[in-house]
Amino acid sequence: MEKKFDRQKSFGWLLNVVANKAAKDFDSELKKRGLSLALWPTLMCLWEEEGITQRDIALKSKVESSTTTRTLDKLVALALVERRDDPNSRRSFRIYLTDAGKALKTDLLPIPLALNADLLSALDAKEQQDIIRLLQKIVTDI
Repeated sequence: MEKKFDRQKSFGWLLNVVANKAAKDFDSELKKRGLSLALWPTLMCLWEEEGITQRDIALKSKVESSTTTRTLDKLVALALVERRDDPNSRRSFRIYLTDAGKALKTDLLPIPLALNADLLSALDAKEQQDIIRLLQKIVTDI
């Protein structure tokens, strides 16, 4: 027996609607500051831990390595990060934030906090905790 597809109950479709809204709103805010959404995963990784390799950034942010290369090139051009030789490998670099890159954290982090609060406002506190916990479980398994 074939299951009928119901878009209104489709996890993928529902998640995509929420993700697209979040991405559009966040990208709009970042553009006001001369940045883009594509730079965000790398900046977050570096705010959490500096001196990691490009490969580490790609793995932690769940972004393709080639995309991470282009992102780092942009961040270097914006003087937000710098590549330094890796003392353990002649072929790789360690990535560090510049002072300007570090300073952005204070300005930028309130934006996704506010956007997330707005997106989750239809849920009560318990539901918010549950949805975050369940999504974390899915992301960990990806």
